[in-house]
Amino acid sequence: MIVHICQLGAWQAAQARGEYCQPSLDDEGFIHCSKPEQVLHVAKRFYRDVPDLILLWIDTEKVRPEIRWEEADGEVFPHIYGALNTDAVVSVSELGPGMDLNPPF
Repeated sequence: MIVHICQLGAWQAAQARGEYCQPSLDDEGFIHCSKPEQVLHVAKRFYRDVPDLILLWIDTEKVRPEIRWEEADGEVFPHIYGALNTDAVVSVSELGPGMDLNPPF
């Protein structure tokens, strides 16, 4: 299981299209994801002032594009090289203070 941080509106739009894209896909060629134990650090570093954040819980076995595990900032992160098919997202949870990082299922 991997997770991706996004805004609620972006996820709602993706559900209507059947796939999730992010600006990093155009800029860097992939969608940034994290292991559950990495996500709070990532949220604090990159999403501090972004409202309406949610976590997409992604089943790696269902992801159609390639997932590469690559080093960044001394850690290894999962990157999805293509638009994420929404049926790979098995759950969605709010991202907020004091949240439980166990999958909500």
